[in-house]
Amino acid sequence: MNSPANIRYLYSYKNFLTTAHWYCLVSLLILIASCKTHRSVIKEPIKDYGADYIFEKLKENELKFNWFSAKYTLELLLNKKKTSFSGQVRMRKDSAIWVTLSPALGIEMARLLITNDSVKFINRINKTYFEGDYGAINRFLDTNIDFDVIQSILLGNDLTYYEDGKFRVSYDSKEYHLVTAGRSKLKKYSKTREDEERIFIQNIFLNPETFKITQMKIKEVKKENKKLDAFYSDFQTINGQLFPQHIFYEIDAENPVVVDVDYSRISLNEKQNFPFKISTKYDRLQ
Repeated sequence: MNSPANIRYLYSYKNFLTTAHWYCLVSLLILIASCKTHRSVIKEPIKDYGADYIFEKLKENELKFNWFSAKYTLELLLNKKKTSFSGQVRMRKDSAIWVTLSPALGIEMARLLITNDSVKFINRINKTYFEGDYGAINRFLDTNIDFDVIQSILLGNDLTYYEDGKFRVSYDSKEYHLVTAGRSKLKKYSKTREDEERIFIQNIFLNPETFKITQMKIKEVKKENKKLDAFYSDFQTINGQLFPQHIFYEIDAENPVVVDVDYSRISLNEKQNFPFKISTKYDRLQ
């Protein structure tokens, strides 16, 4: 027979279970409601404003800079062989990209300088250099890139001097997804026939809260077997702006390439120089 003390204990325990049950139920309902509200808030811009609004928010939240510099480390996977490098990258917006390349020992082995209309490369190991335009590079690589494309994929920004295109937008429960069947270079920025013929299919994935690009896929219309996927993560605040310190590239080509990059010591809007001197003892590559 239950004693009064036992009855009181059982009654208190029953009350505890009932109270705990209701707390759990209420918390679960609040969580579900908040998730539904969050999803509704995320889907609202698509429903009310469409792709133009999402694209505008993308542009508003891109990295704004005049000068950029950073240290980097990267792992390159080519022909099933992995190699590690480190170095520096410096940029002047829409003007120049300067890169040094060093192996694990830290001795600089190569230097690259890219401008709007030229590509220069020094190989200190082989004592050779290259000077040419994008036509030569694109013929060698069987691709069709320009300064704008390179600058964008290095920083996680959208293409600057290309038509906005007719983007479609969707939401996949995690990110916004902008896609266009073709983007060509704006005519006023086209200098060559290659510029006019350059058309890219683009897929852009955006964080729904920051509107930063988390993934970008670029494919050339006339080259179905050539495409680039770039993944951006580890966003840090630099001078009040979010920037991805980790970037992962997959290049699908005849010889697939994987590049894993980590940036550090990032600096914005501090004027940079781009030293690039070719020794008279070096042989020019044709």
